Amino acid sequence: MTKRIIGIDVARALAIIGMIIVNFKMVLGHEGDSWMQSFSNIFDGKAAATFVVLAGIGLAFMTNSSIKNNDELKLKKSKKSILKRALFLFTVGLSYIYIWPADILHFYGIYMLLTLLFIKSRPKIILLFSVFLIFIYPILMFFFNYDTNWNFTTYTYQDFWTLKGFFRNLFYNGFHPVIPWASFMLIGLWFGKQDLNNDKFIKRSLWVSLSIFILVRLTSALSIYFLSEGNESIANELLQVLGTSPMPPLPVYMLSGSSIAIFIISICILISRKFNNNSIIIALTKTGQLALTFYVAHVIIGMGSMEIFSATELGMYSLNFSIVYAFIFSLLCIIFAVIWTKYKKLGPLEWVMRKLTS
Repeated sequence: MTKRIIGIDVARALAIIGMIIVNFKMVLGHEGDSWMQSFSNIFDGKAAATFVVLAGIGLAFMTNSSIKNNDELKLKKSKKSILKRALFLFTVGLSYIYIWPADILHFYGIYMLLTLLFIKSRPKIILLFSVFLIFIYPILMFFFNYDTNWNFTTYTYQDFWTLKGFFRNLFYNGFHPVIPWASFMLIGLWFGKQDLNNDKFIKRSLWVSLSIFILVRLTSALSIYFLSEGNESIANELLQVLGTSPMPPLPVYMLSGSSIAIFIISICILISRKFNNNSIIIALTKTGQLALTFYVAHVIIGMGSMEIFSATELGMYSLNFSIVYAFIFSLLCIIFAVIWTKYKKLGPLEWVMRKLTS
């Protein structure tokens, strides 16, 4: 049996904590000190991208041995389980869309279905298709208006529950549209098919991904600076196209997000391998193993309790409060994970998913 790579769980824990920070900031309030805004902006788009890349790695781990051993029966069983998990996540995500319109789980389910088509593909083919998804998106924007049915002041989508609106949101202009976001999961699938027990490969992936990230960010910043020629209005317009905002998810963001995801995962693997008995690494490992539970909990419990029990309206809190609350909630998640895993192998929602999809 292949030894579990705990660095993957650590990276998953960090991704979840990053998503909690981003989402609490968006829902509770994002106005505050400039240094706090700069800190919180670090996580925008990157945590979610890392979360999806990690899912692709997970799909690779589920199927690598059966593909390597040419065990079609085992592969068929794994693919069936992935299909069921995709439908489960799609359903769970949609079940609370009224509470949390920025849900990623229902998108996640469709990414999984698409990635399932490439389970047996050669790594080069997987990478090529992921690049295709990234660069086909700006072409689509020439034919379809990205702003259709969006109110970006309130971040509400007008015709979500119509057939046309639902598919437009799902595949093109939602919070995490299948095109091009499924590319993240495909990149994870590609990465998961590599030898992640090989420190030489992990170190190379760390430096290459970091170099790509820095190059993309520098190219973005310099392009905006020189093309705007000091005109702030032009610079803001260029920022929409050449910036690293996840909405819309243009190539600069996608390349930036995927490269930083591989960097984070690589460094987590190396650090966790070296300090595998460290109490912080152990706690983060257990937290990462309950990632699905904590994603749903941060919406239902984290945001829900603030709406029910606080007199302050959502969106009216200070950024400082949002960030502090996010860290407190994340700490409670870590404590819960450490205690829970002493008695149970799977998290509550992970257990339900396993029961329904195995």
